[in-house]
Amino acid sequence: MRLRALLDTDALGLRLLGGEDELDRTVRGVMTTDLRDPSRYLSGGELVLTGLAWRRDADDSEAFVRILAQAGVVALAAGEAELGDIPDDLVVACARHRLPLFAVHESVAFATITEHVVRQVSGERAGDLAAVVDRHRRMMTSGPAGGGPDVVLDLLGSDLDLRAWVLSPTGRLIAGPKVAGSGLPADTCAELAAEHLAAARTGRRGPHRVTLGPATYSLFPIRSSGHRPVAAGAGRSPQAFRDVRETVLSDWLLAVEADAGDWPAERLDLLQGVTQLISVERDRRDAARTVRRRLAQEVLELVQTGAAPAEIAARLRVAAPVLLPGLGAAPHWQVVVARVEWEGGQIEAGPVAQSLLEEILVDPLATGPEPSDRIAVAHTGDEAIALVPLPAVSTEHDGSESGILADALLESVRDPLSAGLDGDGQVTLGVSAAVHSAEGLRGALEEARHARRVAAARPGRVCAAGHQELASHVLLLPFVPDDVRRAFTARLLDPLRDYDRRHRAELIPTLEAFLDCDGSWTRCATRLHLHVNTLRYRVGRIEQLTSRDLSRLEDKLDFFLALRMS
Repeated sequence: MRLRALLDTDALGLRLLGGEDELDRTVRGVMTTDLRDPSRYLSGGELVLTGLAWRRDADDSEAFVRILAQAGVVALAAGEAELGDIPDDLVVACARHRLPLFAVHESVAFATITEHVVRQVSGERAGDLAAVVDRHRRMMTSGPAGGGPDVVLDLLGSDLDLRAWVLSPTGRLIAGPKVAGSGLPADTCAELAAEHLAAARTGRRGPHRVTLGPATYSLFPIRSSGHRPVAAGAGRSPQAFRDVRETVLSDWLLAVEADAGDWPAERLDLLQGVTQLISVERDRRDAARTVRRRLAQEVLELVQTGAAPAEIAARLRVAAPVLLPGLGAAPHWQVVVARVEWEGGQIEAGPVAQSLLEEILVDPLATGPEPSDRIAVAHTGDEAIALVPLPAVSTEHDGSESGILADALLESVRDPLSAGLDGDGQVTLGVSAAVHSAEGLRGALEEARHARRVAAARPGRVCAAGHQELASHVLLLPFVPDDVRRAFTARLLDPLRDYDRRHRAELIPTLEAFLDCDGSWTRCATRLHLHVNTLRYRVGRIEQLTSRDLSRLEDKLDFFLALRMS
């Protein structure tokens, strides 16, 4: 399709800002990006859509446009939602590099433009796909009339006699035809996901063919916007290999029950067009997670910077209705920490760990278009952190029985993920106990991180550990030599004993109660019949005398051991 056709489509609302002489260029694809340098995802011929989040000052426009022109991009479309009018420096840079520039009105979604371009380009390649998409544009709407990817999969079956399913990298069934008897067993989904991930790690171009029992399946990767296929062959660059590892654990796949080995090029193009349409739905679902991700990020920043419990509690009150709509009582919380690590090379693993943790924590009992609507996951560096709300449980339990169990998280995903890690990567998870208030979140975060380190020390590519395993060190206490026990306890507890003898301050009983209450100020103060301020004074005196910090998990464990060995 030509650029001029886009300008003539009133529904897209595009306004030409420059490049009128270049409107006969041919558009071969579309990509949405806000990366400062998206060159590694470009192959030439694309219409690039951007919200301008990459622009900090006027000099950024020249650098960004130069990169697009060198990559063979045919045009740039900039959204007006972020900055209002398109900056003059971007108009000048596009004119200098002869790159046509469109303005996208804030009322027009990039997904609308993407769908139109994909539909037109695919339609020129294969008339049957164009007919399918033209008759069922509602597949990309979010209202009751929309059907998401399920609709197009139904049409592949009814119009083209192809049974197809959309799977996550862990083997979860995301979408499939609604025809009776067309379901896909869970074990088959897991095997297909494992085969796909193993094939993707080789760098071979899809579709990947696999035979399970009497059926043959062709597996097509579904990549989010900004990801491009990695070239096949032994000569691919180290950068291309890194790109595979950055996306292999997060990309969806389309499984078609057919052998695509003898398909004509037109039919292969047809299925590639379907994967592009489904990727728009994937991006929409990712965008729907933005609020939950932001809430998690805000809460975790408060926790890690030592904010007052009242401030954290206020933020949790905002988060609770979003994560558990309709919940009457304040929930309890668990923290889950995940990390993806690769041997050798610098891999940007944080976003992958975030996407993977969201997938692993999907609630299979949840209903609605987004089955993970209870999950809030942030990432910092290479680490992903999930804040998981739980219905309030009895204070007589720590919540672990009704909450998330570490082993259960990996039960159904271990085989597919191991195939994707391919011997040079590791996924590790740590799960905290349930906490009952904002005061316990910092300890829960440290607990989950410590449990993850326990998991990382184990053999295996996919490992998890829970908070229960952090107490297993008690089994080692009888084997600690007496002189080591005495030296350890004296260093930590003697300053407190001396202070208690001189001032009758009861610091040792206070320490025991504080640890027994999991660091909860209110529960500990109630147990000791103290005002919370008095408790804070005593704990502060303990920290001053011992040079320890009772908000740190490591120091809590040291005091716990010292009390057990005394």
